[in-house]
Formats: sequence, C-alpha cells, structure tokens
Amino acid sequence: MAECGASGSGSSGDSLDKSITLPPDEIFRNLENAKRFAIDIGGSLTKLAYYSTVQHKVARVRSFDHSGKDTGQEHEPPYEVSVQEEVTARLHFVKFENTYIEACLDFIKAHLVNTETKVIQATGGGAYKFQDLIEEKLQLKVHREDVLSCLIKGCNFVLRNIPQEAFVCQGDADAEFRFHSHPHGFPYLLVSIGSGVSIVKVEAEDRFEWIGGSSIGGGTFWGLGALLTRTKKFDELLQLASQGQHANVDMLVRDVYGGAHQTLGLSGDLIASSFGKSATADKEFSKEDVAKSLLHMISNDVGQLACLHARLHGLDRVYFGGFFIRGHPVTMRTITHSINFFSKGEVQALFLRHEGYLGAIGAFLKGAEQDNPNQYSWGENYAGSSGLRSASPGLGPTQRARSGTFDLLEMDRLERPLVDLPLLLDPASYVPDTVDLTDDALARKYWLTCFEEALDGVVKRAVASQPEALDAAERAEKFRQKYRDKLQVLRLQPFAYGSLTVRSLLDTREHCLNEFNFPDPYCKVKQRENGVALRGFQSVVRALDALGWEERQLALAKGLLAGNVFDWGAKAVADVLESDPHFGFEEAKRKLQERPWLVDSYDEWLQRLKGPPHKCALIFADNSGIDLILGVFPFVRELLFRGTEVILACNSGPALNDVTHSESLLVAERIAAMDPLVRTALREEKLLLVQTGSSSPCLDLSRLDKGLAALVRERGADLVVIEGMGRAVHTNYHAALRCESLKLAVLKNAWLAARLGGQLFSVIFKYEVPAQ
Repeated sequence: MAECGASGSGSSGDSLDKSITLPPDEIFRNLENAKRFAIDIGGSLTKLAYYSTVQHKVARVRSFDHSGKDTGQEHEPPYEVSVQEEVTARLHFVKFENTYIEACLDFIKAHLVNTETKVIQATGGGAYKFQDLIEEKLQLKVHREDVLSCLIKGCNFVLRNIPQEAFVCQGDADAEFRFHSHPHGFPYLLVSIGSGVSIVKVEAEDRFEWIGGSSIGGGTFWGLGALLTRTKKFDELLQLASQGQHANVDMLVRDVYGGAHQTLGLSGDLIASSFGKSATADKEFSKEDVAKSLLHMISNDVGQLACLHARLHGLDRVYFGGFFIRGHPVTMRTITHSINFFSKGEVQALFLRHEGYLGAIGAFLKGAEQDNPNQYSWGENYAGSSGLRSASPGLGPTQRARSGTFDLLEMDRLERPLVDLPLLLDPASYVPDTVDLTDDALARKYWLTCFEEALDGVVKRAVASQPEALDAAERAEKFRQKYRDKLQVLRLQPFAYGSLTVRSLLDTREHCLNEFNFPDPYCKVKQRENGVALRGFQSVVRALDALGWEERQLALAKGLLAGNVFDWGAKAVADVLESDPHFGFEEAKRKLQERPWLVDSYDEWLQRLKGPPHKCALIFADNSGIDLILGVFPFVRELLFRGTEVILACNSGPALNDVTHSESLLVAERIAAMDPLVRTALREEKLLLVQTGSSSPCLDLSRLDKGLAALVRERGADLVVIEGMGRAVHTNYHAALRCESLKLAVLKNAWLAARLGGQLFSVIFKYEVPAQ
C-alpha cells in the first residue's frame, strides 16, 4: 500500500511523484508492457485494471549432449542447469481516490509503450463523468460496460482463483476474520452496496437475476453523515463511526422496557429505534456517536433486506460488496450481526478481500473475451499485492484509514488449469493447512520470528546461486527488505492475505525471490545432490534386494524417512549439511527416532502389504537428491514389483530444494539406465511422472494440475503417499481422502516437534484407511 501525502492532483507525472511516498512505477508496475486496460470509477474511488507481459528468469535443466562421448565420468553432474528468460502474463489492479485520477492518467500515458488496444472498458457511475478526460489523456476510446454484469464476472473470477478470498467477520473475536477455503458454488446472493443497494441472485457464471434493492445505501450514509457531522470525506466518516458509541443516540430495548423483552426474546442491547434518543434529549451529540448510529441504521437495514431475499430464494450464502463495505470492520460486524439475528444463524454473511476490484476485474474480462482468460487458472502474487487492511483505529501507521492510499493486487497466469484432487473425501470442507496462525498467537509469533531470522541464510543462498551476476548481492538485499516488510505487515495484520499459515509465509518468500530474479536459489545444490545420490542408487537397491520381505518393507519405510531429512528449508538440517559435507543416507538413518515413532501406523501398513496390491499409487515427492533417489525411488520400485502402477507427482516450479517435474524426468532417465524394473515401467507407462501445478514447499490438494487429476481418475488411484514436513505436516495432516493414504515426515524443527509431543527428528508415519 502506497500512502499519499497530498489531497489534490496535478496534471503531470511529476505531480503524481510529489503526491505519493512510493515511486509511481512501484504502483503502476510493468506499465511499459501493458496490453489492455479497463477502469471502474465509483463515487470516490477509481479502480484500474491492466494486463501486461512480464519477463523474468527461470532455471531450466536438460541432459548433456555427449555426442558419443564416454558418459560414465565419476563426478560429472547428472544434467546441466541454465537460466533463461521467460515471458508470462500478469493482471494488475490499482485502486486510488478519484482525486488522483488526472495525475494517474498522465503518468500512464507517459509510460505506455506496447498497448495492443485502442479501447478501454469502463464501468461504474463515474465512467460517464470521466469519459472525456480518459479519452483525452489516454487516446483510448471508452466502451462503457454494465455495472452489475461486471460485478458478477469479477466476483466469480476472484472466488474461483483466490482460495482465501471470502471471509466471515467474527465480531470481537481475536481473529478478526475467518477465511473460507472453498466458498465458491452456485447459486448465491450478491449484495452490492454502492450509493443504493442492488441484490442479485447468481445462478451460474453468466446467469444472474436482479431480485431487489433499496435506495438506502452507501450514498445515504455519506449524504446524511455529511449533513449531520459536517464531514465530507467518506473514509473520515467511517473513522468517526469507529470511535463512537451508538447507544448514546439510539434508543435500545432496555430504554423502553427497562431490560430485555422476555416474551419476544429480545435482548436489552438491541436497537429499538435508531436516533430515538435525539428527539427528547436536551444535549448535543458527538459526531462520533451520530456517525456510529447512522452506520448501524444503514447496515442493519441492508442486512435485514438481504436476509429476507436469501430466505425467499432458499439461499444460505450472501456475499457483500460495494464501496460502503471498504473492508471496514464495524460495517461488516453490523451486517453480520443483522444477518445472524434475522436468519437465526441459517444465512451466512460473507465478505471479499478484493471486493473493491470486482467491477474493474469484470470490465477487464469483458474486454478480453477473445483471449478467453477463464480457460487459465490465476494466482495472487503476494510480492505485488497490498493485502487486506483493517481500518480499525489504533493498529499503527500502516493500518490508518484508507483515505489517501493506493491499493494493489497482482495475479499471475498459471501455465495450466488447477482443480481439486478427485480423491478428496469432501472438497467443500477440505482445508490444506494444519494450523491457522491467525488464531494461534504463540505459533504466529514463533513462525514470523523464525522466517525473519532465516533471512540471512536465504540471501546468502540466493547470491551464491548466481556467481556470475554482478548485481546479485544488490537484488538479494532488495528481496530481504521486501520480505521483511511483508513480515512486518503480517505481524500487524495477520489476515492480510487470508489465513496466515506456514504455507503462506513460504509462498510469500518464493514470490519475493522471483520478484528479484532468483527463480531457483537451490538449483546447483539440487544438481550436485542428485549426482551424489545417483551414484549410490545401485548399492542401496542391492542391499534392499538382499533382505527378506518383511525386513525389506521396514528398510524401505526407514529409507523414505531418512531421505526426508535432507531438507534445506529446515535450519537444523541446513546447519548439519553445511558443517558436515559427508553427512549422508546412513547418517540420516541414525538421526531418526527409534520405534515406536511419534505417530506410528507402520504395523497396520505392513499388514496391508500382506494383502492384494494396490491398483495405482499417487506419490507426492518432496526433496531432490537422497530423498527422491534413495528414499522414494526404491519405494516406487517395490510398488511396481508388487504390480501397482505409480504416478509420481513433483512440483511444476522450484521451491527450496524440492524436486521439480523437469528434474524428476532426468533423474528417472538415469535410474532407468541402471534398473530394468524402472526402465520397463516407464516404457510400459506403469510409472508416470507428472507435475503438480504447484511451486510451493507445501501442498494444496484443491489446486492441482488438471492433467494430474485426469490421470488419477483414469488409472483408478487407490493409494496416496504424501511425504515431507511441508506437504504432510504443515499441510494435509488432517486431510481426509476417499482412499488409503500414507503421510510420512521427519520433524526437523524442534519447536514444532515439541508442540506435537516429540523431539527433533521425531517420525510421523501415518497410515489411514477411509471409513466404509
């Protein structure tokens, strides 16, 4: 969020420079590569949307071209790594006060280079008012779009693409907002509170019906508020309301009946008459109390109206948007209370993190229909987005009221569509993350501190990954500052990007690394460790094959666990690996907790193995090197030997030292050259290597590559194996599946291990069978 220091606008980019504390090119990012625009102009805020192409570095791996040379050199790396430029698509959304519209348009015009269109889609009440100005400044023809259809398109888009978009407001609970991971589904009610109120029943992506509304909305609050308090700015009026006591102005049930109305079941604190005390009181009321009373009156009226329409149409979810909401907690709490009261808890009031952008997103989508943006999945880029801010007073300088601020949202186009894993027992109730740090203050403090203290090591690794880049140290310092700033925001506003979790902290770090062109800081580490592990593969397999059946199963399980120790994302392990270069597979086995393990379902797993083979196993791999090659592949080989097909799923993009799909292909090629069982399985497609669609150290089973989901259905997968602390403990520890599952991890963080009742290097071996 970039804060503005002046209240007026000038007519040039220079005046914009003077009016905001962040450089304009950090607000209108990548503007020189903008291709298409849309704009939504409301009564006080302008929301600009544009599409750009972003050039960034990616690490690519490929086999060496030996051209007939001897390939058996002892210390030769298994593949080569190169850094290449890649162009991807990004959506940008910028929200600012109408005061700045002229200066912003001047800045945009001065920096436009590659725009492909001569038209700008426009929506909102101000589209007509500012049409001439936009056409003059940008030399683009304004095409006005219907407000409601834009809102609905935008709402469906954010609900589909941002898992932590919708939330409920929890009154005075410690966690101000509670997010819904999978709220999307039709039908639902959308209540847009702008100047007035529009209530729309949404039945499908492009099918909706306006079913009601009211002239009493945000404009009423603003207009009456200005008359009653002499406060002209909407945000200042909200700020007054947040400091007021409505009971000083409103007549409550207890003022009428001396307490609660027992017969009707009405508590004494309910409002019996808005502004009821002002008719008989012989005193002046404070602006704060008047504003609070007015806010309650409008919010309660809208909430009751929405509830009645929801009940009339048999709907239990109501999404609220429009400039009246503005992310203001008091407004959202009042609407929530009203909905709960009138529906007796049967209808749920839901709010959206990006409700202010719905119109701009919808207008953009209408203008981009020929590109079919809905065929892709999109992901929020935490590095370039402001996040949800609370307007509650007293939260510190970065949480002051929204007046005079620029808000930003960026979304990156993903290579392939993402869908639910078909094996989830109930996709609607699936929550990837094990612990919500928004709720758990102690865990939140620990992990925020942990990630900040790890910054030095991440910066060092990033610089070391690009020894030939002269500006690597400078870019790494910019990464450090950006990520530290994000951590500071999350300390004050833990719900800024949805539920705060270890996964979101890891993903934010990866986004910030990519922002400064560090696409894969561990690429050389992975290359070296894969080479070392490949050289040990045959001896590990020979040793396993020499064991009796039951002894071999335990050795395979311990091999999976020992391999999982090799996680550069865990400080306890990174310290060992850096101080002892000879620490290897056997040393890792000795680190493991002795049985019985902290969570130990091994005996049940062994008993299952004595039965018929599984039809197909889906395995989510974790780390490169010893983990993949000496832990996972021998386990895969055993499953193949039993007659079980295997789908080995690896990350689409890099994160820490996790193996990527492209790296797994090269590793499998080398293993196949050494092992006839693996070679045959690859040739006969009994072993399939696929990408997950993720670039995270954790795993969200509701956002997986569409091709992987199709393969799981086609092959009839009946076993899911999830390994690693990020994928099986920080996420998916409680995930319920429709088939058997193995969740395996070694706890490489002492604090987390103690929380779970164990110690460093305690073992999780969790075999689960779904209830019949």
